[in-house]
Amino acid sequence: MDQILASLRQASAYRLANAAAPRCLVNDTTGLAGLADDLVALDIDVAGGRIAAIGPAGGRPSDDLAVIDLKGRQVWPCFVDLHTHLDKGHIWQRSPNPDGSFAGALETAAADHVHWGEDDTRRRFAFGLAASHAHGTAAIRTHIDSSGPQAEASWRVFTELRDAWRDRIELQAVSILLSEYFDEPYGDWIADLVAECGGILGAVTFMSPNLDGQLDRMFAAAGDRGLDLDFHVDESGDVEARSLKQIALAARRTGFDGRIVAGHCCSLAVQPADAVRETLDLVAEAGISVVSLPMCNLFLQDRMPGRTPRWRGVTLLHEFRARGIPVSVASDNCRDPFYGFGDHDMLEVFTQAVRIAHLDRPYGDWPAAVTRTPAAEMGLAEAGRLTAGGLADIIVFRGRYYSELLSRRQSDRIVLRGGRPIDTTLPAYEELDDLMEKVRQ
Repeated sequence: MDQILASLRQASAYRLANAAAPRCLVNDTTGLAGLADDLVALDIDVAGGRIAAIGPAGGRPSDDLAVIDLKGRQVWPCFVDLHTHLDKGHIWQRSPNPDGSFAGALETAAADHVHWGEDDTRRRFAFGLAASHAHGTAAIRTHIDSSGPQAEASWRVFTELRDAWRDRIELQAVSILLSEYFDEPYGDWIADLVAECGGILGAVTFMSPNLDGQLDRMFAAAGDRGLDLDFHVDESGDVEARSLKQIALAARRTGFDGRIVAGHCCSLAVQPADAVRETLDLVAEAGISVVSLPMCNLFLQDRMPGRTPRWRGVTLLHEFRARGIPVSVASDNCRDPFYGFGDHDMLEVFTQAVRIAHLDRPYGDWPAAVTRTPAAEMGLAEAGRLTAGGLADIIVFRGRYYSELLSRRQSDRIVLRGGRPIDTTLPAYEELDDLMEKVRQ
């Protein structure tokens, strides 16, 4: 990998020769030889920051291009992370979850809000962006806690960092607050703030007698302001938690024509088959996209003291996909009370999703769940795919086959942005030590 990196640094225009890529991530696979596990063999020409051409491996003259032989190593487009919480990330050292439970996470994170001044939030938020960038993520959607006194400050930090990082990461933000706030004038206030900041309107839904009214007001607020919607949905193992169905019915009832994303949807996995079929039908009809957060859900769901969990916490990814419902997987929380681990590495997310939800045998188009599909939900036309004429935002991995790619961390990956290799040095945890120590003193 060192020789490949040195060659890339020296060349202004080059060919990545004898590469492999998931078929689903190459926009046009005409003439490309197929490999095992739905990979294809290809050459990629890069010039002027863009992919000049994609063709069969070893099939064309190289003209004046420098030829960099990848010897079958995999190349992917840069990742797209559709569901994160950058505003609350990296607080575990000062606010660990006392028992690993969902209730413990809620209480601990809420108590930590007292420390969320703009400097504290900005530095932790930027730390997450730096780690994401180094790992090869080109676009992120983050949820912003929006129900407390820190809401305005957190949205200011988001807009500041969105502008500062514009050339490295396409950044979007979603409000997160209980749907019950849309019973109050606060709902309109937060919708105005989201619109002012160019965000997406979002909320956490729980079953209640007022849920339909809350959803109708939320859909109306989004429609009036031209906003898309993004929900935290049924993040539990409660068989009666069926707000995903209510969201789909609200979309039909209101005629909402924006994008709708539903995250988590965990309880669907423990519901009876007839209830599942009904919900899937309604979700497909409403055009809702689903994002699963496999690592966080595995950490939190079905956790009881002294008892081994009985289910994995993830939603019905295969069943959604079989209905033609777009499915993404994303990183969710990193090093905070909801998930004490994580490093904003979407390869880790995909690797764990494959293992947790059996996204292999066949792998098929599951790599699209961390690239092409979330890019479409974010409205990013060029991201998440390898396209002739598109941006040369490419990751080169040492791994050639999935058995290699998903077995080691690929910490020596090469990340190309606009065709040029970036510094993939990760931010040091010590950068945040003073934020953690201040709280302990």
